[in-house]
Amino acid sequence: MTGTAVGAVPGERLVSRSPSSGVVAGRVALAVLVLLTGVTLLFGYANKARCAGPEFDAAGRSAPDYEARIDRDVCYSDIQHLWLGRDIDQHVFPYVHGSITPDGVLTGGVVEYPVLTGLLIWAGAIGAGNDAEFLLGSALIMAPFGLLTGYLLGRLTRWRALLWALGPPLVLYAFHNWDLPVVACSVAAVYAVHGWRTERPLAFRATVAGVLLGLGFAFKLYPGAFVLPLALYVLTSSRPGRLDWSGAMRVPLAAAATVVLVNLPFAVAGYEGWRASFTFQQLRKVDFTTNSIWFWGFRPESEPTNVEFQSTMSWVSPTLVLLSFALAVAVGMWRWRRDGVYPWIGVSAAMLCGFLLLHKVHSPQYTLWLLPFFVLLQVPWRWVAGYLVADLVMGVAIFRWFYALKSGAGIGIYEGITAQAVAVGVWGRAALLVVLFVVFLRLPDRLSERTHRETAPSVP
Repeated sequence: MTGTAVGAVPGERLVSRSPSSGVVAGRVALAVLVLLTGVTLLFGYANKARCAGPEFDAAGRSAPDYEARIDRDVCYSDIQHLWLGRDIDQHVFPYVHGSITPDGVLTGGVVEYPVLTGLLIWAGAIGAGNDAEFLLGSALIMAPFGLLTGYLLGRLTRWRALLWALGPPLVLYAFHNWDLPVVACSVAAVYAVHGWRTERPLAFRATVAGVLLGLGFAFKLYPGAFVLPLALYVLTSSRPGRLDWSGAMRVPLAAAATVVLVNLPFAVAGYEGWRASFTFQQLRKVDFTTNSIWFWGFRPESEPTNVEFQSTMSWVSPTLVLLSFALAVAVGMWRWRRDGVYPWIGVSAAMLCGFLLLHKVHSPQYTLWLLPFFVLLQVPWRWVAGYLVADLVMGVAIFRWFYALKSGAGIGIYEGITAQAVAVGVWGRAALLVVLFVVFLRLPDRLSERTHRETAPSVP
């Protein structure tokens, strides 16, 4: 049997071979990676389930010492915590009947996340009568996304994907919030461009990736930033001396159409509730729960009662984030002129670093967003280890610090070993994000380079 190889020059015929030992080994490796990811996810669930039960009050809240345990035992999760306060326990369909009060309180089933995450939250609560059942239901819904991410990373990088499958962040944060689906969307977009075995041209695969990034935006927004680098990759991957404007424009159009189609039903059914989820994030203040450089860099000026500071941060932070995006995109263009390939994965990773560093909020589980880029771009292990250590310090210390503050130990908000550990985690992570911003833009983007070589047309 004969056929045209994927990425081969048109007209070139290759003989297909029966499955070789290498193919079998590859399948075994993928099975092992998925299995190990599943085991790690089980540990991640067990880590959060330590806060659940064994008793429950009339509202379905774990008892008897839930408020103390979540910080003292470092088993807090947003999933379990938000069982109360967003009408999740009442099984109210999100957004449709809700709104936000002038002082920023969400009502009527509105949650502070984009609509696809809201649907996940609602689905996870179906049949749940307490926060433990809600945690379990949500974990069962999200676990397949974690497994899919491990599988796709394995297809793209083979054993390097062990960093995802066995990484401490998966234990700490897999079920901390609703982040596994959005991570899966981001990785699936990379796979659509660089791992999908099809004879479809690059522009088609990138359009599919645009749809996936649009779905990611409807989960947690940040994948929307990757649309521009992907479009530039398509634009510059045509025949030498030509730019593929048509193919490049299809990427943002596909992403935008996906976002509109997903959001439109909610905006029509309940505009106030749909808009309230975005308003909530706009109104969020820099405080000791945001874990950002802005709180720790401007204490005590960063107190929520400091109206002038909070107003300034409302435009300084997003402006700097956008500037970091522009810098990453510009460096990518310089790399293209020098090397002939636009490093869209590295540029996307650098943009994410800029967001994590400069945004008003840096939630612990955001590490899950960054972890696949450590795999895809083969970041040197010293930087990976350094970041994971800083993240671990932060991920543990922040809750022990909250516990010390709540326990009335008589220490100030910035005093004590836990406060110092949090500061070390915040600034250590911030310094490494600056380093990684540069590293991501300097590393060879081997997936993009390989695809560019395979799809480049021959020159007569």
